[in-house]
Amino acid sequence: MARNRQPSKRDPNLFTGRIVLHREGYGFVVPDTPLGIEGDLYVGRNNTADAMHGDRVLARIDRRGPDGRAEGHVVRITGRAHPTVVGIFRHVGRGGIVTSLDPRLALEIVVPAGEEWPAGSRPEASPSPPPARAPQLEGAAVNVELTRFPREGARAAGRVIEILGPPDAPGVDVEIIVRKHRLPYVFPAEVLVEAREVPQAVRPELHEGRADFRSLPIVTIDGETARDFDDAVYVERRPGGGYELQVHIADVAHYVRRGTPLDREARLRGTSVYFPDRAIPMLPAELSSGICSLNPREDRLVMSALMELDAGGSVTRSRFAAGVIRSAERMTYTNVNRVLEGDPEMTARYAALADRFRLMKELALVLHARREKRGAIDFDLPEPVVEYDDQGRLVTIGRSERNIAHRLIEEFMLLANEQVARYLERRALASLHRVHEKPDPKRVLEFEDLARAFGHSLGLGAALERRIAVRHGRLAAQAQRGYRGRRSRPMEASVPLDVEIRPAHYQRLVNRIAGRPEERILSYLMLRSLRQARYAAEPLGHFALGLDSYTHFTSPIRRYPDLVVHRVLKWALENPGETGLVGPYRQAELEEIAIEASEAERRSVEAERELIDWKTAQFMEGHLGEEYEALIISVLKFGFFVELMEVFVEGLVPIDRLEVTVGERCTYRAPDHAVVSQSRKRRFRLGDRIRVRAERIDPLFKRVEFAVVLPEERKRAPAP
Repeated sequence: MARNRQPSKRDPNLFTGRIVLHREGYGFVVPDTPLGIEGDLYVGRNNTADAMHGDRVLARIDRRGPDGRAEGHVVRITGRAHPTVVGIFRHVGRGGIVTSLDPRLALEIVVPAGEEWPAGSRPEASPSPPPARAPQLEGAAVNVELTRFPREGARAAGRVIEILGPPDAPGVDVEIIVRKHRLPYVFPAEVLVEAREVPQAVRPELHEGRADFRSLPIVTIDGETARDFDDAVYVERRPGGGYELQVHIADVAHYVRRGTPLDREARLRGTSVYFPDRAIPMLPAELSSGICSLNPREDRLVMSALMELDAGGSVTRSRFAAGVIRSAERMTYTNVNRVLEGDPEMTARYAALADRFRLMKELALVLHARREKRGAIDFDLPEPVVEYDDQGRLVTIGRSERNIAHRLIEEFMLLANEQVARYLERRALASLHRVHEKPDPKRVLEFEDLARAFGHSLGLGAALERRIAVRHGRLAAQAQRGYRGRRSRPMEASVPLDVEIRPAHYQRLVNRIAGRPEERILSYLMLRSLRQARYAAEPLGHFALGLDSYTHFTSPIRRYPDLVVHRVLKWALENPGETGLVGPYRQAELEEIAIEASEAERRSVEAERELIDWKTAQFMEGHLGEEYEALIISVLKFGFFVELMEVFVEGLVPIDRLEVTVGERCTYRAPDHAVVSQSRKRRFRLGDRIRVRAERIDPLFKRVEFAVVLPEERKRAPAP
């Protein structure tokens, strides 16, 4: 009865937040502000009030457990997250049904007769309309605008506004992902008009008042497939020892003025989104690939960070200026690396720059050593790289490789970002910051628990290590006795949670496991124990980098926060005597931009990852039944995930279909993070190497499942 009561705004158990739903129907409400509970509010499948994944809701806490976790229900929906839904259309009666492609929505949307074709696209009437239209619409991916949201058992209704095509047709996967994540992909007419009016050459009068760097052999260094070039670098040795490092960044703020259509659209997009075969840029091509891009042998306007360093890599002086450059060469990571490795062909081709690249490498190694000494964390996790043949067919999925050329650009950009942040902070100007807060101690302890299984530790203190070791000994004894818990037991309350966690703890472990078999697993688990970096209007520091001040300054073509920082820096240079919160932005506006930019970044990352998952499933669909060597990278109660060694593909081995002998099933054993057979003769643990077979693939839902190939099966297999 109390559930139907009109809620009071003063009720401490009422709060607003965003609901995150699981495909099984239950979910969690992520509060807008801290509630003093452990984690987020759990909401059962019957207590969601017809909310859809991502909706804004008013929720109420019903129960608080002794462990600090809470359960509750959704009181009402305050904002809908999905005005449109992407799904598969099928004809039903005179209209149709669209089944959502997002399993977290679990929607079937009724499309009334007359609403199944977008305006102006309905085929002309014929004596037999169903056969005439079926090949175009039946089974096609469509974008549906919801005209009625699900409520009290009634299904959602909508109208088709776009027909994207068969989901397995080339390019349709990208179109689906773009709409599913609601990425702005069409520039409004007024934005395109403004972009086309921007001159595509730097007029001589624009050089006035700018530092002229055009005589220097400044270069850009990017990947082979880079679509825009917003940073260029130059290094020289100082006469008295040490180095001068120049980092020149495209002066996008000169062309994109605040409040213009270009600026409003850039803020809406927040970031460029990169897919394997295309990009959705933050700015139109006239700017992103044209006048703002630091193309070789063309004059370009830049904002420059000029840093003097001693032999040990400490910055002795930094200054900033509006400048003009003429890039001497468009270099790639591969070619710079080949020069540095002494490749005769590349060394001869870039003979005029070879010594400059060697000096860059020298400085980058000095900077890296200094950063490592500071304790900054340096994960080197590979990323999937989708490879196509000349006909555009997907050939394989490989692992990205970082070489010294990647390292030197990374080090130079990190230093420029840090120096800009420190300068603006000294001037006490309101600006945007890139922040990475300290990890939740409980997440760190969970990682420690797993690391112990591999004989490693973050080294958080002898007393803490002894407590965890004792717990591990107890859990190991439970495992020997055949303990089968439904969930992992929480870390004992006696374990201190106020340990001083420093980035150096992580970096020391990264160094210890480098090159070892468990490196991939532990690096992944360490990364999961950390918080997600974000943008903020306050300088909250960057834990992973071990810095008190940090910002994003080096990519204004593809990140809106960098454009904001450029505007603040330009204002600071034009008003050298001003300090305090009197810059071009008010604090409240910066807070809004920080939230928007962080959300846009997460949206783009999720879209990019989901498309890679789809490409992975498409690739594996052509390899059903094939066997691979694999590494167990995660063990959960419903199965374990493996990563293939030959290709960079991940997939699930479901526990409910895992039989080690006829009729003998397996169960999840929480104490030692393992899946074990009923007889306990078989055990699959985190970090084990096993052989698997591609068993079930569903590209549409990005599902890749494997079956374990047992040693006895391999012995029985016929010789090739």
